[in-house]
Amino acid sequence: MARYIAQLIIAGSQVIGRAFARAIKQEIEASQQAAQRLGNAKTRTERIANQKLGLSLDEAKQILNVKNLTKEEIEERYQNLFKSNEKTSLYLQSKIVRAKERLDHELVTPEKGKPNEQADSPKT
Repeated sequence: MARYIAQLIIAGSQVIGRAFARAIKQEIEASQQAAQRLGNAKTRTERIANQKLGLSLDEAKQILNVKNLTKEEIEERYQNLFKSNEKTSLYLQSKIVRAKERLDHELVTPEKGKPNEQADSPKT
């Protein structure tokens, strides 16, 4: 009887150990993917915006299904998606709002970013 209990404990601990190892491996992979997403930013200002707003430009474009960054198209898609998800999902609405904030930030940043890029480059 004691032998069966010991075998049961060993088998159970092996299952839990494997599950724990698999969970850690998945967490490491997810962390690496998140770091890669932030690392794919081409400029310093883009990396800062990704970290600050929590979305990359590509993700924001995908969420709102926008190809060109025009204020009218962004606003139209935002209103449509926000109203569509008004009574269904607060999570989706928050993603839509963050995507709009990220795209709005991108519309404002290039105007401000161009002089900064010139200031950072060495003069020859």
